[in-house]
Amino acid sequence: MKVRKAVIPAAGLGTRFLPATKALAKEMLPIVDKPTIQFIVEEAKASGITDILIVEGKNKRSIEDHFDSNPELEQNLAAKGKTEMLKLVHSTTDIGVNLFYVRQTHPNGLGDAVRLAKSFVNDEPFVVMLGDDLMMDKVPLTKQLIDEYERTHASILAVKRVPHEEVSAYGVIDPESEVSPDLYNVKTFVEKPAVADAPSDLAIIGRYLLTPEIFDVLEHQKPGKGNEVQLTDAIDTLNKTQRVFAHEFKGDRYDVGNKFGFVETSVEYGLTHPEIKDELHDYILKLADRIKKEDAAKAKSSK
Repeated sequence: MKVRKAVIPAAGLGTRFLPATKALAKEMLPIVDKPTIQFIVEEAKASGITDILIVEGKNKRSIEDHFDSNPELEQNLAAKGKTEMLKLVHSTTDIGVNLFYVRQTHPNGLGDAVRLAKSFVNDEPFVVMLGDDLMMDKVPLTKQLIDEYERTHASILAVKRVPHEEVSAYGVIDPESEVSPDLYNVKTFVEKPAVADAPSDLAIIGRYLLTPEIFDVLEHQKPGKGNEVQLTDAIDTLNKTQRVFAHEFKGDRYDVGNKFGFVETSVEYGLTHPEIKDELHDYILKLADRIKKEDAAKAKSSK
């Protein structure tokens, strides 16, 4: 069965970005001029996904508005002959995929958010795409998972090697064997282990391809870390009855779920943006030179 559906959980409160996220959806924070969730939707489309369910929480209406038409704005831009801006607006409404929305009434964990997609998925394999992770590679990571699924017909999640001291921030796999290049059989999946207890440095990142049997597990999954229903725990349970593989991603991953990662991603993307890349490049060089001189002056004055 073809993988044509994706679920994007977007119900989190975004507390790490307060006060900006008090009234604005975290997923709408822009990387230069594009909301983070638009990067995710574009990756889904480029991977062959045709239907996307966005799981929302309160104060997330701006996501729906972003992908909806705005006749007043469009008429204004057309009347003023601002055709390039009009194309940008149309690119968010003529996105090329079908978008659906459902609300998670209480923040009860990623596993609970995915559970809400059961009727949308309707017994098909599907992809879960987390908005905090932006992935860059020649072949989109979601497409890489779909290609692996077409060979294995099994659930597959993306992993990436991280510094060992950071493993406690992730779900981590205990790999059994590498069955083909970058594809692992997995013994267990562990949610946010202590550094000393981590079975590997292969951390689960924000892309999952799951078979619909995961919903039977989620229906009975007890709360785990943080007293929330953890998707990692459900995947570990699923792995006991059917194979779940891990695909090691070798491309670039940007974590926009924390302040430094968000700024880093904005700079990296800005350096490729046709409108500002040259100006930003020159600014970074000037800034680096200024910081170097300031540091040298501080070091001299402290002697």
